[in-house]
Amino acid sequence: MSTEEQGRQGLAFGLLPAEPRQGGYGPRTDRPWSRKPYRHPAAGWGAAASVGRVVLRERELVAGPLAMLKMNHPISGYDCPGCAWPDDLGNLKLDICENGVKHVTWEMTRKRVDRAFFSAHTVSELADWTDFDLEDQGRLTEPMTYDSETDRYVPISWDDAFGLIGDELRGLASPDEAAFYTSGRLSNEATFLYQLMVREFGTNNLPDCSNMCHEASGRALNASLATGKGTVDLHDWEQCDALFVLGVNAASNAPRMLTALSDAVRRGAQVVHVNPLIEAAATRTIVPHEFVDMARFKSTDTGTMNLQVRPGGDLALIRGMAKVVFERAQTDPGALDSAFLDRYTNGFDEYRMLVEATQWSDLVRQSGLSEARIRAAAEIYLASERTVISWCLGVSQHEHGVDTVREIVNLLLLRGNIGRPGAGPSPIRGHSNVQGNRTCGIDHRPPAWTDRLAEVCEIEPPRHPGLDTVKTIRAMNDGSVKVFVGMGGNFVLAAPDTAFTAEGLRRCRLTVQVSTKLNRSHLVHGEKALILPCLGRTERDEQTGGLQGVTVEDAMSMVHLSIGRKQPASAHLLSEPAIIAGMAKATLPGTRTAWDAYIADYDRIRDVMARVLPGFEGFNELVREPHGFRIPQGAREREFATASGRAEFSHAPLPDVIPADSETLVLQTVRSHDQWNTTIYSNDDRYRGVKNIRELIFMHADDMRVRGIADGDMVDIVSTSKDGSTRSLRAFRAVTYDLPRGSAAGYMPEMNVLIGHRDYSEQSDQPLMKSLRVTVRPSR
Repeated sequence: MSTEEQGRQGLAFGLLPAEPRQGGYGPRTDRPWSRKPYRHPAAGWGAAASVGRVVLRERELVAGPLAMLKMNHPISGYDCPGCAWPDDLGNLKLDICENGVKHVTWEMTRKRVDRAFFSAHTVSELADWTDFDLEDQGRLTEPMTYDSETDRYVPISWDDAFGLIGDELRGLASPDEAAFYTSGRLSNEATFLYQLMVREFGTNNLPDCSNMCHEASGRALNASLATGKGTVDLHDWEQCDALFVLGVNAASNAPRMLTALSDAVRRGAQVVHVNPLIEAAATRTIVPHEFVDMARFKSTDTGTMNLQVRPGGDLALIRGMAKVVFERAQTDPGALDSAFLDRYTNGFDEYRMLVEATQWSDLVRQSGLSEARIRAAAEIYLASERTVISWCLGVSQHEHGVDTVREIVNLLLLRGNIGRPGAGPSPIRGHSNVQGNRTCGIDHRPPAWTDRLAEVCEIEPPRHPGLDTVKTIRAMNDGSVKVFVGMGGNFVLAAPDTAFTAEGLRRCRLTVQVSTKLNRSHLVHGEKALILPCLGRTERDEQTGGLQGVTVEDAMSMVHLSIGRKQPASAHLLSEPAIIAGMAKATLPGTRTAWDAYIADYDRIRDVMARVLPGFEGFNELVREPHGFRIPQGAREREFATASGRAEFSHAPLPDVIPADSETLVLQTVRSHDQWNTTIYSNDDRYRGVKNIRELIFMHADDMRVRGIADGDMVDIVSTSKDGSTRSLRAFRAVTYDLPRGSAAGYMPEMNVLIGHRDYSEQSDQPLMKSLRVTVRPSR
């Protein structure tokens, strides 16, 4: 069965998650070596069937999640805790997706992890449970601390928990001996308070999930355009004539993006998908708010062309397209926007010479595409008056990720596709506020507004760079970081080299995890450990000043308000801002920061943010406007704050992305459809035709045949790190899939163990999660 047929089997765009594997209390029973039956390829189930099952099973819960997600209407002020795709800018009543309902349902579960649960289970016992089973136990209810004598977590008061954190942080020889991590779920207000606390404490050790995902995008866009973000918004997506989508699995990672893709195709735009795997989102979809089509299972095209590049071959494709543009300019001066290039860019002549000197044979070999296919893509670009190029982790998580994003900008610059309607670069961010985290100060490098922070907040922030994620893991292992604080996320599973990361956390004197649910990072802990439970985004945040709302920034720089409406899972939960304030007061006894006043009324936090952050002037007023506001961007107005005052062309060499020997495959880690980051909702991956298995590797049929592997065979996978060390996974299932020869794919976080702690990009410090060198052989 072809990938396209697999995608069509799973394209029914359901509103509720598939039936989760039943876990309950107990150890893992589905190890890959148990050889449990599996179903592949697509077994013909779809979202419609799963809707029926879940409605029957949890009919009392369905109304809650749907009601919360309907509140995406601008007046109601609620932001789904899932992806960062922007809300509809009209008044769409059902701007929701299947995964959004999963996220909200997962957070609003009635299950609880309380002191009785921890009393019944040692940490050693829980360590043998699956990651699904851990999170499936439900919401955490009160702060807990690790008791080494009983190997159990036991209750601790909030005051004592904050006191322990303060004692440990103040006892360090230097503030740089602590690291403060955050995932993308933190609100703008909590983000600002977190970085304020950390910088008042005296360090810039602020590793975050962006270090592992879009760090390359931010560095590239800053170097080219002096902005770390894309320049487009939803209106531009609605006006473009051509849309190129690189390294994106929209059906699972940003499902509401499918509406934009189908709308573009229907109005006659060209939509080109570039990906080693032809994902379901690149074929057809059923748009959830079009009720007649839903009832009739009528699907809509989401693309007009698919280009299956080899992993890492995107730069070669983009440069090949630029080569065609320069060729056309020899006979058609209109192929280049000469006026724009002369006025707004720097380095154009050098780039032209570089492209013209690049041989077609090299472009074809490195991209994995024929010259004819590259030229066809270039013709679409040349025929388009307005072009948006979008990308995600399939582009950024490579050694040359920065160079590739800069090459995308190069191509856009050639025809003036920056700073005008319907055109520009558009990175697809994953988590709901990962972009806002960086905007509001989560950055291991001192922000450009550090002086303003010092003046307004009357602190003396450090001016030296801190540690990012990769360097934090190394520092925990060598003993130079002794305290780790995680605001959200599941660090040990999200990070590379799982064993090395786990060992680093175990070497810490104290680990602190601020979480809503139990996860692996609570069981891989330091000498002392705290679990601090926080409110979810769906829940009411009542402070002395009344019901509070927080803000988030989407992937297109829109900032809007989110107000939870459900009763908290426990009376003992604190909001993330309140937890940060509690840690700060215990750690900084001489602080002049008005922590209590900030927590009483979040408007006070926003007033300070308005004085510190560029583009946030009038924050409290702007965020109460329908749909919020868009943060101003100089590059969007063709004002480039680079050293030259112009947009900068890059001149990177063409990278060699092909392994030196034919035995080695390039493996990419990916998420399944029933997964969000490290949270696993079930062992199914409907859009890829996989049922009840995660311990697998997708391979090309020819690569399997030459290795003596049949579809469904058990195989061993061995990775070779940059430093020559090897790591392995045993008894994984080999699954035939439509991807380029010489490549493979498998799920994270299971395959993160294959990524060595030295396997990161020298350009971005990002782990090479889309570029692992592996060998695959039949299990023995």
